[in-house]
Amino acid sequence: MPDSFLRTPPREIAIVMLSALGDAVHVLPVVNALKRKWPESRITWVIQPVPHQLVADHPAVDEFVLFHRRRGSEAVRSYVDLRRALDGKRFDLLINLQVYMKAGLITALMDAEVKLGFDRKRARDMNWLFTNRRIAARPPGHVQDQYFEFLQHLGIDPQPVEWRIDLSDEERAAQREFQEQHGPYCAIVVGTSKTAKNWFPDRFARVVEAVQREHGLTPVLVGGPSAVERELAEAIIAQSAVKPINTLSDSVRRLTWLLDGSALVVSADTGPLHLARALDRPVVGLYGYTNPKRYGPYRKYADLVVDGYARFPGEAYEPSPVHRPEGMQRVQVDAVLEKIAYAMERYVAVRGTTPSP
Repeated sequence: MPDSFLRTPPREIAIVMLSALGDAVHVLPVVNALKRKWPESRITWVIQPVPHQLVADHPAVDEFVLFHRRRGSEAVRSYVDLRRALDGKRFDLLINLQVYMKAGLITALMDAEVKLGFDRKRARDMNWLFTNRRIAARPPGHVQDQYFEFLQHLGIDPQPVEWRIDLSDEERAAQREFQEQHGPYCAIVVGTSKTAKNWFPDRFARVVEAVQREHGLTPVLVGGPSAVERELAEAIIAQSAVKPINTLSDSVRRLTWLLDGSALVVSADTGPLHLARALDRPVVGLYGYTNPKRYGPYRKYADLVVDGYARFPGEAYEPSPVHRPEGMQRVQVDAVLEKIAYAMERYVAVRGTTPSP
């Protein structure tokens, strides 16, 4: 049932979701649904700088307030600066979509009549202490569906699911120039800073060779600037008989137009995988450490998932958040190549060009 406080549409809505590119992608269908339901409501999103790059010009969000996280002796200053930025702002509805302590502290600092968060069981780091209303307890599900529980609590239909990630004219021009220079390409997300989620460079090297030799796609390594990602990219290049293009950078927007322009994406469970799904690029997902039923591409391209999370073929398991540290070892090259070949046949209408509907 909708929350009884909603006798009239809230004039001011705050979203607290700070970090992680993938989480920012999952928030977009939420803000779009809120704006569809209450077009006159103002939506303010508290967010950290990196995911902000992705969503800075999103039409459903009226204002962003940046949280610059500092560590050690400077940590308190992060919250002082944020409180100053929020001075004088009062919200009718605050939705805390994150369950870590920093999100709870920010929720406590913000002036809002209703602070809506996860139920007590799912609100880690005692986040339930910082909210005055909570969604109903439910078994674990896909992360995107968990965010939709907040909409359902408010009596809002999350359908149709829309991300609305648009490229600027300048980004489209850069994308066309890249495509003209390199031809149709496969974007290969080299990894994430969470090493247990990453696949192995020698196995990625075989994939790099196959996408070029067997499918006529230019292999393009994509990702962020972290030391882990750069080391992975260098190892893939060193161990491959063909030389992929290395595009790793700190620009989230460049990553976005690279993914959007690709014929196919190959990625472990990390933000760019979910971004590729939101852009409707066919993505071969490599899962082992995390559960694809909970963290997989949302309601599309599940047939392209290579499931190393399953400990044996056909294992029945629920969408649990439990991690399996040995899982990425079960993701074998042959299985990935089979999914790539299937993706080319099923989703890429003309080899290396536009995906089919």
